[in-house]
Amino acid sequence: MTVTPNYQKTLRACYLGYITQAICANFAPLLFLTFQKTYGISLGKIALIPTVFFLTQLVIDFAATGFVDRIGYRTCVVVSHLLSTAGLVMLAFLPDLLPDPFLGILISVVFYAVSSGLIEVLISPIVEACPFENKASRMSLLHSFYCWGMVGVVLGSTLFFALFGLENWRILTLLWALVPFYNVFNFLTCPIERLVENGEGMGVGNLLRLPLFWVLILLMACSGAAENAMTQWASAFAEAAIGVPKTVGDLAGPCLFAVFMGVSRVLCARMSNKVNLTKIMLVCGILCIGCYLLASLSVLPVLGLAGCALCGFSVGVMWPGTLSLSAQTCPRGGTAMFAFLALAGDLGGTIGPMSVGFVSGLANSDLRRGFLVAVFFPVVLVLGLMILKGKDRHRVPQE
Repeated sequence: MTVTPNYQKTLRACYLGYITQAICANFAPLLFLTFQKTYGISLGKIALIPTVFFLTQLVIDFAATGFVDRIGYRTCVVVSHLLSTAGLVMLAFLPDLLPDPFLGILISVVFYAVSSGLIEVLISPIVEACPFENKASRMSLLHSFYCWGMVGVVLGSTLFFALFGLENWRILTLLWALVPFYNVFNFLTCPIERLVENGEGMGVGNLLRLPLFWVLILLMACSGAAENAMTQWASAFAEAAIGVPKTVGDLAGPCLFAVFMGVSRVLCARMSNKVNLTKIMLVCGILCIGCYLLASLSVLPVLGLAGCALCGFSVGVMWPGTLSLSAQTCPRGGTAMFAFLALAGDLGGTIGPMSVGFVSGLANSDLRRGFLVAVFFPVVLVLGLMILKGKDRHRVPQE
């Protein structure tokens, strides 16, 4: 008797994979001031923590093009969750065990940053390889779990600290480590298919010679920049514009942004089989331009905050939408394509917040000026979508 593979189990494991990535990306920043007070680490050094995280992730995105197909999806994704578990456990203990606490933090960050990079490269092609109908819908819903993970990390951590005190952050770190540890067993047992068979993928050289691939890379970079330029500065904007405490700023800024982004991805998952995905992305791109202009030019602080929140809704479809368009446009792209797309998205996610911070610093810490310059990213994204729409009939052949 033939047993039908349970791909729903694969899907659930991938959902938890993106929740794991949300924990890796968003938990440590909640502890930055705690690290400063507990270990006497300067803010200048603490600023290196997210830099090390994202740079490590970028390196892994690039390196993955050379080893993932050789090693296999299952081995890589299981190792990624073991690294997440190890990194979080080390974060709870290593700063107190080493003579230099900051070194202990950085070592821990590198471990779970490697995991985050692998998850970014692996989860989308694993779902894309499953024999589901309407994969664009699946992809959008899949990426919504990063948003719900981000909301869960902020709300769950805030509640834990309110009930048990900030001094017990090490216990909370170990509790968050249970999520990737549990998911190791899901990925050990769920069915995993290959995106393309060995020797059938386009290869890195062929991909890089494809003009349409560079349009997709541009879309991905602008998606990452437009998303992270707002989410990384949303809390500071809420505090500065409305004058609320940091806890309220976290809830009104990045948490509200993540909620709207998650709602956007769920709605897109429901609509993608009825409405052309490129058209949805174009509308959202134009809305994103409006949100950045509202946040940067509004005189009323509440309207500026509304621009931040709605920006989450507008960018929600961009990242998963670009992945779906890439799979449709370049079906033989394989793992290398998804790795380069992840690299482009993370590179944009690094450049976007950096641009806002740099311009705001030149304008006497006025974040509105930084957001005004960041309008560039959704504008370029819309132009890229228009180019893609114009070339919609030109598909990469599968033979």
